[in-house]
This record gives sequence, structure tokens and C-alpha cells, in this order.
Amino acid sequence: MRAALWLMTAMLGSLLLGCAARDTRPTAEVRQVLAPTGKLRVGLYLGSPLSITRDPASGETNGVGFELGKEFARWLGVPFEPVVYPGNGEVLEALKSGIVDVAFTNATAARAKDLDFTQPYLEMEAGFLVPHGSSITTFADVDRPGVRVVVTEGSTSAATLPRLLKNASVVRAPTINSGVELLSLGKVDVFATNKTILFEMSDKLPGSRVLDGRYGVEQIALGIPKGRELGMAYARRFVAAATSGGLVKSAAQRARLRGGTVKADSL
Repeated sequence: MRAALWLMTAMLGSLLLGCAARDTRPTAEVRQVLAPTGKLRVGLYLGSPLSITRDPASGETNGVGFELGKEFARWLGVPFEPVVYPGNGEVLEALKSGIVDVAFTNATAARAKDLDFTQPYLEMEAGFLVPHGSSITTFADVDRPGVRVVVTEGSTSAATLPRLLKNASVVRAPTINSGVELLSLGKVDVFATNKTILFEMSDKLPGSRVLDGRYGVEQIALGIPKGRELGMAYARRFVAAATSGGLVKSAAQRARLRGGTVKADSL
């Protein structure tokens, strides 16, 4: 019964999005601005339900960014081209340089200097993950001398935690997987990022725990390179339809996204 209800909700969301797409066909100028190569190049990074995940056994691809990118390409009437990188830092660099056309990431003030963002469609808590047997049990235990906290390059946590932590040291890893390896080998004590990724990690690290509490909140939005402002109003209409039409919610469910809240639709 629950599965049938979920399927009906997803089908209704797709129908509503399809109607919205027909009612808001882009002008040729908007299409050219948002997809200048004739296809929508969507920047994604592996290992996060917010972006893209692949089941190693089935090969099934999920992820909120992956699904939103595919639907946005359909709205624009152009082919969808996922461009997958190991980490979010590479996605942001590709977006700033125009190698990709859109990305789905935390809309921070620092990033807004180089990128333009729509309204957020997801709100994510940022927190800490500790491995099995860790003596760290509370947030207060993290910021102590000798504690090593790993973050991924290009992440919001890599920019904010060095300012927030007064005693613990921050270690940078190039990708999520390399950070997990450091944690598994005991070379770091804590992994810091948004809780969606942390819960995904915890499933693969028996006995690990996501600590209660948060050190920040991430506002996930659709971002485009500077200089493409003509397409921003259309992008905002798409995000509004994706939230109100149920695509964000259903994509989050398929990706088993936890630790986040779908934002209310707002233009």
C-alpha cells in the first residue's frame, strides 16, 4: 500500500512538472544562455545523495542533483549531459569556468561572488561523524586538542570549520571516499560535512555514529555561472515547480536522503 501511494505521488509530481514545462517553454535566448553548447552539462559529484550515487551491485543511478538536472534539460528541450567529478570542489571550479552549465550545491555568500543561485530547494544540517569505538560522544568533545577533523576540498565545511574550531585540527581530503578511508584507518577522528553525506557514510561504516547537534545549515540551490543572468528567472521557475510538484521530495526519497528538509516553494 505504501509503495503504491509513493508511486502515485511520483507519477503525479512528474505530470505536474510536465504541465509546467509546457506552460513555460524557454525563449531561444534563454535556452542559448543556459545551454550554450546545445545540451545541458550538469556538474555532479559522486558519493552524495544530494548530487549523484551509483549502486555498485545494480548500477542504478540516483541523486537529487542528477534527477533535477535531467528534468531541467527536459524543460529546456535539450539533451542532458551529466559531467561527474570525484568531489564538489571540482564541480564548482568547472561551473565557474563554464565547463558545466549548472550544478546543485550549497548557496553560500562566498560562492555567490562567482556564481548565481536560485532560491534553495533543500535545507541540510552540517554535523560530525565518528567511527566505532570513538571516545567522542558529544559536539563539545570534538573541539579539543589532538582531535583531527577531516573535510573535503571545496566543501562548505572546509571553508567554515577552520574558523569555528579553536582547538581541534582540520585535515583536508580531496574526495569523500578518501576522507572515509582516513577515518576507517584511524588517521582522523571525525568527518565533518552535511548530514546527508554523513548518514550515507554511516551505513558503510559499522558502529559509526552521526552526533546530535549541528554547526551550520546548508541551503542547496541550483547554481549557474556569472554572466548568464538572462536565464536566472527561468531557472527559478523550474526550482519552484520542482518543489511544489514533488520532484525534489520524490528524488530525495529515491536517493534515501536523510538529514534534510525540502524547502517551501518561493519565487
